[in-house]
Amino acid sequence: MTRTVLLGEPPPEVGEWLERRAALGQDRFDEVWEGEYHVAPAARSRHGLIDDQLGHVLRPRAVAAGLVGSGPLNLGEPDDYRVPDRVYLRAPLDVVFVPSAVVVVEIVSPDDETHRKFDFYFRRGVEELLVVDPDRRTVQWYRRADATFEPAERSDLLDLAAATLHAELDWPG
Repeated sequence: MTRTVLLGEPPPEVGEWLERRAALGQDRFDEVWEGEYHVAPAARSRHGLIDDQLGHVLRPRAVAAGLVGSGPLNLGEPDDYRVPDRVYLRAPLDVVFVPSAVVVVEIVSPDDETHRKFDFYFRRGVEELLVVDPDRRTVQWYRRADATFEPAERSDLLDLAAATLHAELDWPG
């Protein structure tokens, strides 16, 4: 993974570039980590194919659990937020920054920072995480424990085992 870090005030060209990205809608997945701006490109097509399937598989289970689903949104606050691929909330919120979610879904992309987000999600009160890796064809649930997330065989909230979800996905080539 390539990382570029600019110390101090960024030159005007960086601000202009970020403004162009925003104007073109290319900043949808960008995040701010404790004031540090993370530029995230759109994912590959297999990411979207898996996301679409997850929406169909998880929605009825979420509804049965009294949860509402959403695609990418800003989870956190203006100077510290992440943009998960999918979330499930106890109630719909019409805000720019959602303080927390009950379940967060992350679909792994090459060079992404999915696993580095776990501590943030824990601090925000997320109860369960689902991490799906299309390249490795893996599905892993994580459940909130005392001090961190721990791997789990299933989601208690959505009543769904990782093995069952894995079998229901049509993994793209």
